Amino acid sequence: MSFGENLQLIRKKNQLSQEGLAEMLGVSRQAVSKWELGEGYPEVDKLLLLSKKLNVSLDSLLGGENTAAVSGEGKASAAIRIISPHEGVIINASKVTRSQQFMGGKNSPKFALYASDGNDLALWGAQNTFLAWYRNLEDITREIAEIQSALDAGAASYTLQYSVKCKQNLFRTIED
Repeated sequence: MSFGENLQLIRKKNQLSQEGLAEMLGVSRQAVSKWELGEGYPEVDKLLLLSKKLNVSLDSLLGGENTAAVSGEGKASAAIRIISPHEGVIINASKVTRSQQFMGGKNSPKFALYASDGNDLALWGAQNTFLAWYRNLEDITREIAEIQSALDAGAASYTLQYSVKCKQNLFRTIED
């Protein structure tokens, strides 16, 4: 599902009109309509607010696009410890996922990386953990490829190398 389809479904499950959601986020109804039609995306700060207000993960909102299994050839449930120095996160992961592109301002990151243990059989399914922000598609794609290479080489851990340090500025996420 696309971001727009997910947003519309989640909004309706929460019994909110486009006007109600727009008011909650401090945007116009037309902005919400554009997002749901796939004609644009909210800025990163609005995505974070959406996630919080609707009580859903960013991964659920964004559709979990471009998931890459972090498993070697013929290896069942392989995992690698991923260390995110900018976010202070360490997780044993069997899958990493990148977000769709965010349409933030000039200094806003454009992609987010998530990891999960791949436990889809858990009560609520696999839990995704936010790892890091990325400036562009090339950096996040390179990071995912290097995580896969580290796992294939039998490395026990991998430290993220291409992420950018960000900070919250009011309701915006910007590069630090």
